[in-house]
Amino acid sequence: MPASAVDTVAVGALDSTDSAISSSPSHQAVNNDGLAADKEDISKENAFVLDTEIDAAPPYHDDGTGGEETKIVTGADAAKYLLPLRDDGEPSLTFRSLFLATVLSCFQAVMTQIYYFKPTFVTIQGTFIVIIAYFLGKAWAAFLPRGDKYEARWRERGGQGRPPLGIRIISFFNYGHWNLKEHAVCSITATSASNGADIITVFAAQKLFYNLPLTVTTVVLSTISIGLFGYGLAGLFRPIAVWQVDAVYWGTLPVVKSLQGLHWQNLKGSKPLRYFWYAFAGMFSYEWFPAYIWPWLNSISIPCLASMHATGNTASILTTLFGGSVNNEGLGLFNFSFDWQYITSYQTSLPLTLQANAAAGFFVCYVVMLAIYYGNGWGARSLPFMSTQLLSQNGTTYPSTEVFPGAVLDESALAKYGIPRLSGTFAYAMFMANAAIGAMVAHCVFFWGGDIKKAYKGARKAVYDDRHHQHMAQHYKETPWWWYIVVLVFSFVIGLVVVIKEDITLPVWAYILSLIVGIVFAPFSAILYSRYGNGIATNNLSKLMAGLILPGRPVGNMYFACWSHNTISNTVNLCNDLKMGEYLKIPPRVMFVTQCYGTVLGAFINYAVMIAIVTGNSDTLVQGNGDSSWSGATIQAYNTNAASWALSKYLYRAGTTYQIVPIGLAIGAGAVAVHRAVVHFIPKIRGFSLKDFNFPQFIQYAGYIPYNQSQTCVIWSQVSAGFFVQYYLRNYHPRIFKDYSYLVTGAFDGASLTVLFILSFAVFGAGGRSVPFPSWWGNNVNGNYDFCPVTS
Repeated sequence: MPASAVDTVAVGALDSTDSAISSSPSHQAVNNDGLAADKEDISKENAFVLDTEIDAAPPYHDDGTGGEETKIVTGADAAKYLLPLRDDGEPSLTFRSLFLATVLSCFQAVMTQIYYFKPTFVTIQGTFIVIIAYFLGKAWAAFLPRGDKYEARWRERGGQGRPPLGIRIISFFNYGHWNLKEHAVCSITATSASNGADIITVFAAQKLFYNLPLTVTTVVLSTISIGLFGYGLAGLFRPIAVWQVDAVYWGTLPVVKSLQGLHWQNLKGSKPLRYFWYAFAGMFSYEWFPAYIWPWLNSISIPCLASMHATGNTASILTTLFGGSVNNEGLGLFNFSFDWQYITSYQTSLPLTLQANAAAGFFVCYVVMLAIYYGNGWGARSLPFMSTQLLSQNGTTYPSTEVFPGAVLDESALAKYGIPRLSGTFAYAMFMANAAIGAMVAHCVFFWGGDIKKAYKGARKAVYDDRHHQHMAQHYKETPWWWYIVVLVFSFVIGLVVVIKEDITLPVWAYILSLIVGIVFAPFSAILYSRYGNGIATNNLSKLMAGLILPGRPVGNMYFACWSHNTISNTVNLCNDLKMGEYLKIPPRVMFVTQCYGTVLGAFINYAVMIAIVTGNSDTLVQGNGDSSWSGATIQAYNTNAASWALSKYLYRAGTTYQIVPIGLAIGAGAVAVHRAVVHFIPKIRGFSLKDFNFPQFIQYAGYIPYNQSQTCVIWSQVSAGFFVQYYLRNYHPRIFKDYSYLVTGAFDGASLTVLFILSFAVFGAGGRSVPFPSWWGNNVNGNYDFCPVTS
């Protein structure tokens, strides 16, 4: 006779972190709430487990089918109508889920690290990992002996009580079907392992460009310290950044819906799942063209097609205004890209308020940057239009290596080569980046300060407005606060060991200050990101501060930025994963264990891959162009950026365009203060709520080019796709939006990244020799892909 839900246990469980609260309601209580339970339970006395019961929550099957025509606008709408409360009570931390998580963690960490040193950079994430994990898990369950089948046969022959040891061992490795929770743990752990890839850039630049020792202690302990410190902060900020109904993390929805669709819908009986695979097959067939065969599809410019033979000043103006965006020679106004790898489900999943703020910001960015350049602001016409490099007085590349021998400024070399310059457009972009940071803090305080206080008070009283977290709190043991505090202390200590024992040119007091910066700004970043699905980059502020307090030390600048900005970004990423865990009903303690495991595992993998590549290809990586197999462009740009910030004190004193950058913080905060006062007296204008206008996001996009997005041909494609999904489908076809939008765009993501992954090894040089596609009119290899005239 099947056991009750509260007796249900996992097969092959590995630890006690997944334990459910024993006060879970009975089946009868669940059914009284109108929720059916149809999961076949596993008898506790027959299951083979290690030490503990796991996932004892009753199966819930609220599939969110209500409100078919309800428009999903707010976080509460998404929680109620878009995201089911369903919880099948299946095991999550099993041997096969942890084994496959380890394999995919290694895969994602290795591939992400490799692509930092490749001519073509590829981000492996989201639904691509979901699809790989799906097929690996299904194959494991299908081709290895299944314990549930052996047990069923044994019982048919009259077996009673606990199964024999042989069956229990088989069950430990492969009990039943590959379930949603195992799949989710596998994917989320792999994501955690790749969080350290950005941090490794510091060590690669240090080894390539500066004569400083680099040891395994420096790399591994630094990576673990930064990653775990961010996770500790994520745990402390859960009440305001994870547990609230407004903390939707919109960018996670395509992954969540793809996971749910793959496991909860039958291919024969589910129209949405069939369309998932139709979309996957269609995009898989199409992506070969823009990615390799027909790159003109990456950047279609009608004005350039009409005037491709223009010359002289006409050609220069035409290219600056309307094209050259693939080769970063112009703004690419009204260019469109039809390559899904650049559009992505993440872009289309962001809420309409963000889409509107982004579109308005981009429009302002175009106007202001053209005004600066053609108005010759700060002498902009004497420098390249959208250059992000540190420049000499005559507009050539500044000799950073000669000015910073041994990672420390040489005053005589600075006197010889002079104070560098920044292009007017780049200085404006950095100013707006700082203004967005100031606006972010002010917006969280002035608009959401009351919500933050309410969230912490509610957490103390166990009162939550998000039904998903309410379900988790009722049926699973929460991770204790002190676990996260221990992680913070541990990560601080090992980081301190690196600063004291290793020669990284970062004083102890600067290390502590960098962590304080991270602690101060992390909650604001997490709150904004959780509500809009998009955050504000804080690396600009980190490098600015490091440049002012550690002048002339580019490597120290890199480490300061890592322990401040990367701590902030890791906090946001891990809060994002914690929210996914709640949507997918992964027990909190399992999330804690797997995310810590992924972070530590990724540190060792990233070090091993980085040191092998850098040691074997150092000459190639230091060269300007590299070769078809390896390129140091990413590392070179990172080093140039650090060197420029190391000179920020001198740039500011010299009266250059850099003077406008630091005051951006105050201006951004002031703009939000004025906005809050206006909203108080005029909350709406013709039905439009002024609260929907978000100054941090608007300011960020008003300075997005070239600091964050130099490949401008993708901008209006992203905006158009976002408005189509979030405005047209959401308002006029809410059922299609709810059932198909996130599932189909997730399939597009997985298919396009699958094609790009294959191409990277087959023809782009990731696995050896590159094989360019032959030149034809759709592959204009001798000029701009969009046929804008090439100027001298």
